[in-house]
Amino acid sequence: MIPIALTIAGSDPSGGAGIQADLKTFQQHGVFGTSALTLLTVQNTQGVDGVLILEPDFVRRQLEAVVSDIPPHAAKTGALGSAAVIEAVARLARDFTFPLVVDPVMISKHGAPLISLKAVRTLIERLFPLATLVTPNLHEASQLTGFPVMDRKSMEKALPVIAGMGPRNVLIKGGRLEQEGLDLLWSEGTITPFTAPHIETPNTHGTGCVFSAAITARLALGENLPAAVQGAKRFISEAIRTNPGLGTGQGPVNFHAPVPA
Repeated sequence: MIPIALTIAGSDPSGGAGIQADLKTFQQHGVFGTSALTLLTVQNTQGVDGVLILEPDFVRRQLEAVVSDIPPHAAKTGALGSAAVIEAVARLARDFTFPLVVDPVMISKHGAPLISLKAVRTLIERLFPLATLVTPNLHEASQLTGFPVMDRKSMEKALPVIAGMGPRNVLIKGGRLEQEGLDLLWSEGTITPFTAPHIETPNTHGTGCVFSAAITARLALGENLPAAVQGAKRFISEAIRTNPGLGTGQGPVNFHAPVPA
């Protein structure tokens, strides 16, 4: 059996995030990647200069074409762009019989909003209940819960609140907390920490995409969720540590980092 993973996300022409990052991550894990594009961007390592959101019906047609012909063993969503696109994806995701990882691309790691409040509500109401796992960062967890999420204590407080929105599991990505990279997984009422040494570098473009794509790839390979998160955490940590230093801004990680067994 050839493991297959599907990404539903936007395009990053600089290759460090979005569809491009997801497909590279799938490939590095030995997983065949398929995709449905939701939006185009004008961006590089220095920032985003434009976004063009695709028509919801065109996104739907991409998904129907791919899933009907090459059914995946796991899927993930990234940047969806609008309430209408989220709705279109959710209508099809109701029939998914494989794990779905939802990376709720709502707020950048710098705190800038990426989708409207209406789109956020649609994401929570329509897609979260279909998710095997949602993976918010601290800014996104704060918006979802309505209170600041900035340390381990508030992360632990936020986990059951987000789980109450419908996803079966929640992973809050803590980024750098007290000199370590801390993520907390909520699964069946149990909180499991995943840590890695903090790496001081500006080159962390696309880390959220790569992390969630690595989890998705490992789920497609048949791993259970905690093992998939642990392996993905080790992969993204090494990818950051060995980043190639490309671009003049916030560069990409190393997509050729070794995949943990």
